[in-house]
Amino acid sequence: MDRRRRLLRDYLLAVAGPVRSPRHNLQLAALLSLNAGVLNSVGFVAVSVYTSHMTGLTATVADNLVLGGTTVVLVGLLAIATFVAGAAACAVLFNWGRRRGLRGRYANVLVLEASLVLLFGLLAEGLTWRHRELVFVAVLCFTMGMQNAIITKISGAQIRTTHVTGMVTDIGIELGKLAYVHRTDDLDPVVADHRKLGMLAMLVGLFFVGGVIGALGYPEIGFATLVPLALVLLAVAAGPLAADVHRHRRAGAGAR
Repeated sequence: MDRRRRLLRDYLLAVAGPVRSPRHNLQLAALLSLNAGVLNSVGFVAVSVYTSHMTGLTATVADNLVLGGTTVVLVGLLAIATFVAGAAACAVLFNWGRRRGLRGRYANVLVLEASLVLLFGLLAEGLTWRHRELVFVAVLCFTMGMQNAIITKISGAQIRTTHVTGMVTDIGIELGKLAYVHRTDDLDPVVADHRKLGMLAMLVGLFFVGGVIGALGYPEIGFATLVPLALVLLAVAAGPLAADVHRHRRAGAGAR
């Protein structure tokens, strides 16, 4: 039992910790892709806005600016602004932790994201303000921006989890490499990256599964659909944060 606990502790310290490996990046990206799919779907079912789709939102703002849809323009601008604010908040929190040598430089952002999603999932249903949809859009887009920024930092801009356009494009590129027929032996062969193809297919699939979960869950239990994944994300991110707290306490005790 002690061995299992040690293994679980070591895993939780590593998966959101500062020392990264391709395996840990993929495991965290998988969880975040599923989370993004759920958030995006719940956002659309609840307020008819895909809260991770900045391309579509930017196009919608442009269209309605010409067509006279003032309300849609304002909602779209709010969504884009809060997405940017979430990414900026991620950068501030990450660099604050990095400058202090914290193990939780990534985990701090994930804990903030998970806490926001958890509170939102528990409290949003009780919000009675007549413009509450604006709050929903702002919170969900802020969270999406923060999540997309942190996985970008973690993976060195190799992985995105809140939208699938780039991933689907890369899948097409790798499939094209697979289908390419070599006709000359004096040139380097075109070789598909099977590992990358499998990774991208998995992340897109998890985003899709998250969308199904959100679309099925919201009509049944409302925003509480978001709670289970928020708790999982908190558990994954808690290890490095707890290690920093423990180190701070030991340093304080040693200074006395």
